[in-house]
Amino acid sequence: MSFTVTNLTCQRGSIPVLEGVSFSLQPGTALVLRGPNGSGKTTLLRCLAGLTPPHAGEIGFDPDEIAYSGHSDGVKAQLSVEENLVFWAAVYGTSDIAAAVDTFDLAPLLSRPAQFLSAGQRRRVSLSRMTLTNRPIWALDEPTVSLDGENTARFAAAVNRHLDAGGAAIIATHIELGLSQVDTLELAPLKARLDHGIDPFLDGALT
Repeated sequence: MSFTVTNLTCQRGSIPVLEGVSFSLQPGTALVLRGPNGSGKTTLLRCLAGLTPPHAGEIGFDPDEIAYSGHSDGVKAQLSVEENLVFWAAVYGTSDIAAAVDTFDLAPLLSRPAQFLSAGQRRRVSLSRMTLTNRPIWALDEPTVSLDGENTARFAAAVNRHLDAGGAAIIATHIELGLSQVDTLELAPLKARLDHGIDPFLDGALT
């Protein structure tokens, strides 16, 4: 079963950011969002995840099918890494954090208070939560920020395993991750299109 979006319009306040966005995402496929700053990548992800209501159009899947990772790491500073993972596992109805620990090499950090983690370590803890969710769609906004090359590869391997298991991913990123099956959605700032007399409806064709 594919995950579809049809003629979606998203706004910030009363200002349209995206209009006429449509795509179909197949299980086992990652959709990579491309575009300059201000083109609406974050707004689209938040809309799909149910954090921002759509102004118009149809999202053909439930927000509960999406696990969302945004710019904020969402790590509780006063808890240890293990306590953070146990907390998020409980939120998603499980108690097993082993896959999250193994995927992002977190074993040496489990007892460390999150407030003493580096930016890259916090990002690894944050991304590890995706493996705890058991949700079919991962929506990720610039997930490799603060990651070094080794941990970027760990993240890409985690996404590939998710795709191989029949999941899907929607990722806003400017880097090549080497994912196994990828479509691309190109976004452009809506205001720039209006200023230059270009059709204001964003086609969002897959390539």
